[in-house]
Amino acid sequence: MDVMNSASSSALRNRVVAAVLVAAAMMVGAVHQARAADAAFAQFIASLWPEAQAAGVARAVFDAETRGLEPDYKLPDLILPGRPATGAPSQAEFVQVPADYVKEASIARLAAEGQRLMAKHRATLGAIETRFGVPASVVLAIWGRETDYGRYALPYDGLRVLATQAYVGRRKEQYRTEFIQALKLIGDGEVTRKDLRSSWAGATGLTQFLPSELGKHGVDLDGDGRRDIWNSVPDALASAAQQLVNKGWQPGLRWAYEVRAPASTDCTIGVPEVTKPVGQWLREGFVPVRGQKLGAAEQAQPASLLQPEGIYGPAFLTTKNYFVIKEYNFSDLYVLFVGHLSDRIVSPHSTQLRTSAVEAMQRHLTRIGLYSDKVDGKAGMKTRAALGAYQKSAGLKVDCWPSEAVLRAISAAR
Repeated sequence: MDVMNSASSSALRNRVVAAVLVAAAMMVGAVHQARAADAAFAQFIASLWPEAQAAGVARAVFDAETRGLEPDYKLPDLILPGRPATGAPSQAEFVQVPADYVKEASIARLAAEGQRLMAKHRATLGAIETRFGVPASVVLAIWGRETDYGRYALPYDGLRVLATQAYVGRRKEQYRTEFIQALKLIGDGEVTRKDLRSSWAGATGLTQFLPSELGKHGVDLDGDGRRDIWNSVPDALASAAQQLVNKGWQPGLRWAYEVRAPASTDCTIGVPEVTKPVGQWLREGFVPVRGQKLGAAEQAQPASLLQPEGIYGPAFLTTKNYFVIKEYNFSDLYVLFVGHLSDRIVSPHSTQLRTSAVEAMQRHLTRIGLYSDKVDGKAGMKTRAALGAYQKSAGLKVDCWPSEAVLRAISAAR
């Protein structure tokens, strides 16, 4: 019995020792593999010196900023040997519909803060409008959308992001240039490595520029000798305005007009290549949803039809400035967000409710006997009067306006 127990114990010890040796060998192999990968990354970074030198980066800066630099293989949008492509993250503006993306709660919160900042930075914003012809509300809306007016802390080391994307990203050549431009910004004293925080895609600063974009569009509005889009609100907002101007911004032109499309509209014409004067769209039965009257100059402007949800959602007549904002971020929903937020900063009572939401209000007001006119999604005189009567009966603030608060109250009362 003792012999058998001794043999069993010996066999167990042998198995344990073997397992430990295998695990140790695997760990050593993993360490060697990691070291080999890091060595390859370091070799890649070192190979960029001639390009950096040609761009005006000093050797001391290159060595100091690349010493100990490591790749971040957890970033999205990478192509890693032996592993599935990580893929780009699902950004909200590329996957959601307008009703979900342009949410009243988000717009209202950002609009309220935008109005406060409009007053705080009035002199700066006035100077930007005068110099660039870009409305203060537009640059504020971009700031609000990009970094929540600077309250969102960008999570990544920008230089590490750019280096990783240049090494194993899907757009290596682009990021190779961006990495070198970032080194140049550091060397020129425009930004410190500590302040060069970025998104996963390498965009940095209050208004989210890639390093090369700062070189093209950066503005030193506060006159301190630096284009500081990280800490200087004047520089960040002026740089955003300059970028829009450089991409073709037209002063005095709206970004878009929300309209109600005729039922017979051919949705296949909703492409940028099909443009008509706004007045012609109106003559063909497109109606501004809030009943605004457009002057002759506005009606003469060329516009394209946008139906971001096809025939099942809102419609917009988009001007040239719509496509200028789209070059800031290539997403229709991004432009809708920035455009609506800009409108709300200027006109806080314009809640931008969808036509379908106003129709829902009208149907409820009809059912309870306060409204007897057309259910057409337009907040006309009779609709506003009926809403005021409803607000009185429900104990709400009486402003006769189809706001999100009224919509929530009506929905809760059904």
